[in-house]
Amino acid sequence: MADIVVIFDFDKTIIDCDSDNWVVDDLGATDLFNQLLPTMPWNTLMDTMMKELHLQGRTIHDIAEALKKAPLHPKIISAIKSAHALGCDLRIVSDANLFFIETILKHHGLTDCFSEINTNPSYVDEVGRLRIFPHHDFKTSSHGCGEFCPPNMCKGVVIERIKATVLADGKKRVIYLGDGRGDFCPSTRLREQDYVMPRKDYPVWELICSNPSLIKAEIHEWSNADDFERILLHLINSIIFGLGTTSSSSLLSSDCKYQTITISAQEPLTPRLAAPRIAC
Repeated sequence: MADIVVIFDFDKTIIDCDSDNWVVDDLGATDLFNQLLPTMPWNTLMDTMMKELHLQGRTIHDIAEALKKAPLHPKIISAIKSAHALGCDLRIVSDANLFFIETILKHHGLTDCFSEINTNPSYVDEVGRLRIFPHHDFKTSSHGCGEFCPPNMCKGVVIERIKATVLADGKKRVIYLGDGRGDFCPSTRLREQDYVMPRKDYPVWELICSNPSLIKAEIHEWSNADDFERILLHLINSIIFGLGTTSSSSLLSSDCKYQTITISAQEPLTPRLAAPRIAC
């Protein structure tokens, strides 16, 4: 097995949309979602939406069928399968939920590629309603990281656990792929021997461009499925065969301005934007 741990965000990284928005829009509940959005945290809202959809007669089968239509590019599938075949330890760290992720992975034959899924727990209850709960119970305590992370999940905490267990021997390297604001915190927890792949022109890329001094890992931006596959497999093969990689300063495009700003001076960052009519 290769001494490489590849950690993926899920929404807008593996699939090319937000799975929550996708289900809400596909099942015709966008208006209600947008009405409720200002009144409660996102994670609580999604559990509430599952209740409302259940009351409207929508079944767990309807939700699963909607998820199976979520866009997942064949080259993303190929890259994941290739990374797994090369012996990498693949993991997911996502603010989606377990039912959504597992349904999509199973549909595309990717379930066995991943050793661990860190996300918001969910299950189908006795009346057939999907229940969604927070990864971290923010109603009883805070995870202590409120700058960029939503109250229900700090991905940085997950990375620290992985570092203390899977990476304890110091031999393994991490490749982290993500797009959102919540992916910035775990990116700052990576080590100099690790790699971060932020999606260009998405929030994590903008935050890294604004605060490069907070990132120790080597940075490799990507924009689309072609980039995703090419860069990820290049990094994996470079590590396995000792080919070396290009210095991080040349791996961000020229429109990524290295202008350091004080994080505390930024405007507060919300976990996600309101669901548009077309979510993705």
